[in-house]
Amino acid sequence: MNDEWVREAVRIIEADANRSADTHLHVFPLPAEWGIDLYLKDESVHPTGSLKHRLARSLLLYGLVNGQIGPDTVLVEASSGSTAVSEAYFARMLGLEFVTVVPRKTSREKIELIEFYGGRCHFVDRPPEMYTEAERLAAECGGHYLDQFTYAERATDWRGNNNIAESVFTQMRSERYPVPSWIVVGAGTGGTSATFGRYVRYRRYETKIAVVDPENSAFYGAWLTGARDYQTGMPSRIEGIGRPRVEPSFLPEVIDEMIQVPDAASLAAIRFLRRHTGHWAGGSTGTNLYGAFTLISRMLARGERGSVVTLLCDGGERYAGTYYNDDWLAERGLDVEPHLKAFERFLDTGVFPG
Repeated sequence: MNDEWVREAVRIIEADANRSADTHLHVFPLPAEWGIDLYLKDESVHPTGSLKHRLARSLLLYGLVNGQIGPDTVLVEASSGSTAVSEAYFARMLGLEFVTVVPRKTSREKIELIEFYGGRCHFVDRPPEMYTEAERLAAECGGHYLDQFTYAERATDWRGNNNIAESVFTQMRSERYPVPSWIVVGAGTGGTSATFGRYVRYRRYETKIAVVDPENSAFYGAWLTGARDYQTGMPSRIEGIGRPRVEPSFLPEVIDEMIQVPDAASLAAIRFLRRHTGHWAGGSTGTNLYGAFTLISRMLARGERGSVVTLLCDGGERYAGTYYNDDWLAERGLDVEPHLKAFERFLDTGVFPG
C-alpha cells in the first residue's frame, strides 16, 4: 500500500469536509402554546445533496485507514441511490474508478447523477442480486467493495468527531430544550440510528431514539419479532430507507421505538412540509415527519414539554417526476389527500392518528 498516497487521500477528504459548513437545523412551526419544538436537520445542503454524503465520506475514510483502498483500487458498491451518488463524488476526488451495481429498472435520473460524478453503473435484472454481484466484481478486479449495509454502523465514529449526532446536540445548546426528548430517523442502512443510539448513551443523555419504517420494509418486523433474518422480499416505494431484508448495520438494541408508516402518508407529509415551510424534500423525510408528529401527539396527551429532532434527508427536486407527480401517485394507488387532512388537523388540535 502506498502510504504517502493514503495520507494525501485522507487530507483531500478532510479538506472537502472543512470547506463545507455544518448543515442547518430548521424549526418547524408548531403552535407556541404546545411547549414543544420540532427541528429538521437539513442534510440536503451537502455537496452531493443528501444525508448519504456523510456515510460515503466515512466509508471512504474507513477503507483508507484500514489499508483497503490504494491509488489503483476500483471502488465497488451495491446502490442505485444517494449513497452511490456520494461515493462517486469522493471516488472522482481521489482519481479512483467507481462502479455501482444497480437494478436494471433504476430511473434514468439516478443513473445520470451517478454518471455525472464519474461513476459507472453495472446492471442486474433482480435487486437481490446486487450484493453478490458487487462482491464478484470487486473480487474479479481486485477492488474494494464498500458495502454500505455492513459497514455503515462501524465506519462512523459514534463517540463524536463531527458525526451527525454530535452536530445536532452542538446546534441545540442554545435552544429552550437543548436535550431532545426524541430523535426520529429512518432505518436505511441502520447506520444513522446506530450512531444516534450509541452517542446518546455515551454522553448519558436521556434522549430516546425512534426509527420509522415504510411499507414493505423488513426493519419494523425484525424489531417487533426479534428475528434478525426477517424479510419481506418486496421493494420499498420510499427510497433510501425501506429494505426487503434486515441489513447487518441495523442495531435494534440501541433504539427505543419503531413506527411503521404508510407510503401515502410519507408522500403526503413532504407536500405538507413544503406548504408550511417552503422546504422541498424526498420521501424519507416525509416518513420522518410522520414519526415526529406521532411522538409529539403522545407528548401533548401526557402534558409533556420538550424538543424533537428529525432529518430532512435529501431535496425534493430528485423526485419531481415521481413523489410530486399526481399521475405517478395515481398509477400506484397512493391517495395522499386523507393524510394531508390528518396533518392539518394535527396542527389545529395536537391529535395525530399515528
